[in-house]
Formats: sequence, structure tokens, C-alpha cells
Amino acid sequence: MLIILFFLIALLLGFFLAVKAKVRLYQRSKLEVSASPVSQALAELVAVAGGIYLSLVLLVSFLKINIAEVIMIGQFQIDPLAAVALVIALLQPLILNLWQYLKGR
Repeated sequence: MLIILFFLIALLLGFFLAVKAKVRLYQRSKLEVSASPVSQALAELVAVAGGIYLSLVLLVSFLKINIAEVIMIGQFQIDPLAAVALVIALLQPLILNLWQYLKGR
């Protein structure tokens, strides 16, 4: 039960930090936006995760790599490729913000 709680808290924290980083990036941009920065950030995160997932599925099928169909985290069954895609999509804006911070020094 503790593992499930830790996983959910980590996922929510990662989601919050990724959305916050994306909103900051949109607020710094000079483009005129008709949608709110939060809705735009959420849409982009979902699109990035979906693109990464499709790329991983194509790579795994092309290379004929055998991976587990699901992984168990407590009582939850998760597609390992979807979990990897989600983690990469959540880390991408955080790494981009870190890169811009270090580059701006």
C-alpha cells in the first residue's frame, strides 16, 4: 500500500512540476495565445507522451524486443511503454527549464 501511495504522490508531483514548467515557458514566450497557458501545457504534455509512446511501440515492434505486457505497481497494472513515455514527457519540460537556467548563467 505504501508503494502505491508513493507512486501516486510522485506521479502527481511530477505532473504538477511539468505543467508549471510548461506554463512558465509559455508565459516567457512572445507569442499571443488564445488558450490559457495551463490548457496549452496540458495539451502539449499529452501530445508529447502520446508521440513518445507511439515511437516506443514502433521501436519495440521493429526490433522485435520482448517486454512485459504489464507491470504491477501495487494493485495497478501499467503498460511499461506507457509508463516510460509518461515519465519522459513529464521530465522533458523540467530538463528544458534546467538547461535554459544553466545556459543563461
